[in-house]
Amino acid sequence: MSNRYAVILAAGQGTRMKSKLYKVLHPVCGKPMVQHVVDQVKSLNINEIVTIVGHGAEKVKAQLGAASHYALQEAQLGTAHAVLQSKEMLAGKEGVTIVVCGDTPLVKAETMEALFHHHEETGAKATILTARAEDPAGYGRIIRNEGGLVEKIVEHKDATEAERAIDEINTGTYCFDNKALFEALENVSNDNVQGEYYLPDVIEILKKQGEIVSAYVTDNFEETMGVNDRVALAEAERIMRKRINESHMRNGVSLIDPANTYIGSAVSIGSDTVIYPGTVISGSTVIGTDCKIGPNSEIENCEIGNNTVIRQSAAFDSEIGSQVNIGPFAHIRPKSEIHDEVKIGNFVEIKKAVFGKGSKASHLSYIGDAEVGSDVNIGCGTITVNYDGKNKHLTKIEDGVFIGCNSNLVAPVTVGKGAYVAAGSTITEDVPGEGLAIARARQVNKEDYAGKLNLKK
Repeated sequence: MSNRYAVILAAGQGTRMKSKLYKVLHPVCGKPMVQHVVDQVKSLNINEIVTIVGHGAEKVKAQLGAASHYALQEAQLGTAHAVLQSKEMLAGKEGVTIVVCGDTPLVKAETMEALFHHHEETGAKATILTARAEDPAGYGRIIRNEGGLVEKIVEHKDATEAERAIDEINTGTYCFDNKALFEALENVSNDNVQGEYYLPDVIEILKKQGEIVSAYVTDNFEETMGVNDRVALAEAERIMRKRINESHMRNGVSLIDPANTYIGSAVSIGSDTVIYPGTVISGSTVIGTDCKIGPNSEIENCEIGNNTVIRQSAAFDSEIGSQVNIGPFAHIRPKSEIHDEVKIGNFVEIKKAVFGKGSKASHLSYIGDAEVGSDVNIGCGTITVNYDGKNKHLTKIEDGVFIGCNSNLVAPVTVGKGAYVAAGSTITEDVPGEGLAIARARQVNKEDYAGKLNLKK
């Protein structure tokens, strides 16, 4: 196998996106488009990847990091000019170079591998990735000779009626003999209406030199789609989401309504887990086996154990154990650690807190900046009062504690092992283990006083 190189075109601003965010950084299923492309290319046997950057160069570099080398296209003068910017890194090297656009997030590694194989098998100097389009309007048409090799690419505006009837189109992805590519790039002209240097002109140059130009037809037109505006971005999201969801279902995950389930590209889900409609799972989330998630839940960057249920709730950047029951309408905020067999009920908010095994906060509570031991019962309406206006403070609730309803635990405070806090208490001092804390005013009844308030009509 010859050496392989990749050039990824990611210099354009993408004005049709009408966005402050550079086009190739727009996410598809939670991952920037250019990252999808680089990840697929990386899975091939590639010796060197060069990403051509321009608009938003520093942000693109920050996204891709060490996965690629970079060449700067300061002025956007066309696709051939963009590839030429990698000359110092690639020109003169023996091997094959694939050129891929950074706004084609749906292209698969398998398709690129097939393109490489076809290129090498035919002995071509250039091979075009093509597809058959039901509506080829606007695309360059592939004109083949009697032997099936490419004779030329004709742009739609320049095509005859007979040529416009051809449904095989140029997708904008190519394989080239690396030396031949950079030699031809030196001869590309900008003698056109736009005054730009176009990569397809390399095909014409190679043909005039008598070189073989071939084409590999992918059977999936959708995969080759370039994203130029928000409409296409939404379509790419739909296609990618369908691909991701089908992969999970084939791996043993049940999606009740795949069309209304949104799973990010980096998410991992164990078998026999059921995902209900309206659920959004994103980031680097890992979900175990036999879980039930949703409906209408949002989970981001969480690690979730087995046999856990999350109903109509949100969880972010947290660890959630096995056999945990969360929701409905609970909120697990970042840096929370929920151990096994915990119950977090309706309208409970957990923030940067540890919940020990078997503990419960069944409803209407806020537990923030807290360490909760095992087998703790937190009554309805309990609040850990963690903020003094300047700093956050820690509440410690040790194993086996019972917190009565409508209690305020004013941090920093510790409730010792096995202690009780009476309902309605505001606790400002530590409670000893096995103790009972009561911190509320004694009730006073005023006989026949209601009438004096004149509240009754």
